[in-house]
Amino acid sequence: MSYLARRFALITLALAVLSIPAQAIDHERARGLDNKSTAAAESPSNWRVLLECRPLLIFAGCAMLFHFANAPLLPLVGQKLAAAYPAEATAMMSSCIVAAQLVMLPIALLVGRTADSWGRKPLFLAGFAILPIRAVLYTLCDNSFWLIGVQLLDGIGAGVYGALTPLVIADIMRGTGRYNLAQGAIATVQGIGASLSGLAAGEIVDNFGYSAAFLALAAAAAAALTVFALGMPETTDRPPS
Repeated sequence: MSYLARRFALITLALAVLSIPAQAIDHERARGLDNKSTAAAESPSNWRVLLECRPLLIFAGCAMLFHFANAPLLPLVGQKLAAAYPAEATAMMSSCIVAAQLVMLPIALLVGRTADSWGRKPLFLAGFAILPIRAVLYTLCDNSFWLIGVQLLDGIGAGVYGALTPLVIADIMRGTGRYNLAQGAIATVQGIGASLSGLAAGEIVDNFGYSAAFLALAAAAAAALTVFALGMPETTDRPPS
């Protein structure tokens, strides 16, 4: 199965790249050289532009906190369902995953259509706000229908985050020629947050129970929301750096 997934991923990537018209690529701008007449005298932006860009650093911190709070939620819900309903655990876990995916697709389409007119920040704030609410709601009831219903909110947060992250990074990095590098850096901090959170959540569950873990993750999500609301500027139509 993993072999087939890798092959189809490579085929999809190749088709996506081949579908880009060659004339649509501005090679000078892609290297951070906006003025073609002086391109020979200029040097491309280096990696330090990432450390000098305050909005990117703020966004990276928020992304790490978001994934720190989000990554353990579904596994913790799955554990609760498995403990309470061992015979139906697999079906219920699948229901949680499918429920979130069914919501994520229309949300991502909506965000893609409204990102320019509504602005990135209001939509992102909605995505960030859903996460602490979802984490707290998990503590209110252990009923399977309730837990699966709350999991629908994951589709909202994932749809907003997944659709807007490439746009925000493109806005921030416009004119630097370091979009791919910035995207890789954001993906790295996301992975750090997600990997650390599993260990932290597991320790909290072992010592204090599921509700304490959900509330701790809600606090991390609320911190991400606060930092984004107070520190992150609107990036739509941001002038080149």
